[in-house]
Amino acid sequence: MHPMDVENPSGLRVDRVDPSDWTEVATIDSVAAAGDRARRDSIRRWCESGAVLVARDSSGPVGYSVLEYNFFEQGFLTMLMVAPGARHRGVGARLLAAVEAGCTTAKLFTSTNVSNHPMQQLLRRADWRPVGLLHGLDEGDPELFYLCPRASR
Repeated sequence: MHPMDVENPSGLRVDRVDPSDWTEVATIDSVAAAGDRARRDSIRRWCESGAVLVARDSSGPVGYSVLEYNFFEQGFLTMLMVAPGARHRGVGARLLAAVEAGCTTAKLFTSTNVSNHPMQQLLRRADWRPVGLLHGLDEGDPELFYLCPRASR
């Protein structure tokens, strides 16, 4: 465990996950924890590919993110999940900042459903810019696409 310091008073740290820890990551994913086998398979695949960052505090893992490069060969934040009991404590913002810092392409995108207001608020607070809307992925719940502000610099 890293000692707490002034820059990180919560003791939260973000590290690349070990591929063998995929089951631990799955326990904090509300969809996987509810028994969604496809999500568990995705988490295992993401962890094995090295695409997962996990946020941990003194209690263990509290969130994770997935950064892939399969969206027009640009960075794409595929998943950002914070454990229900750890929400509204800055975990999502720390994961988002870690993904931004680790992205190796000029542009970084993400998307979220219109119904996912917490993610939209997180992206707005981090100055991500809405860049498009796609209908047809989830019936009745369009997907909003965002561009990381670093691409605008």
